[in-house]
Amino acid sequence: MPRKSSAPADYDTHDVEGYEVLVGQSAKDNDKLTFKVARPNDVWLHVGGGTPGSHVVVRTPEGEEVPRHIVKRAAELAVQNSKAKNASGKVDVHVCRACDVTKPRGAKPGSVQLRRYESVKVYPPK
Repeated sequence: MPRKSSAPADYDTHDVEGYEVLVGQSAKDNDKLTFKVARPNDVWLHVGGGTPGSHVVVRTPEGEEVPRHIVKRAAELAVQNSKAKNASGKVDVHVCRACDVTKPRGAKPGSVQLRRYESVKVYPPK
């Protein structure tokens, strides 16, 4: 399990093998994390299927690709911090760059649209 470090009240910070992973705690905090804290090249994740949950951001050093196993661990954090955390099977998690996340005009806090994304499937935490 990754270590949890001190962070501002609007998101939790996890260290996953040296990668900083940020997890929003409310719809309003998700907006701040996604549109004010995340950098364009950061990896952004959220559970699929319209399921409510935290936005997750993996800080991505300029010019680097985040290893697949780190993305998978971040996807597990997305599921753990969503309404899908008690699902019996694998959960679909959308993954994209933060620059591919937009907010529709007039949308409520936490609501986003993705220009393009891929999906990973992970089991909920036990």
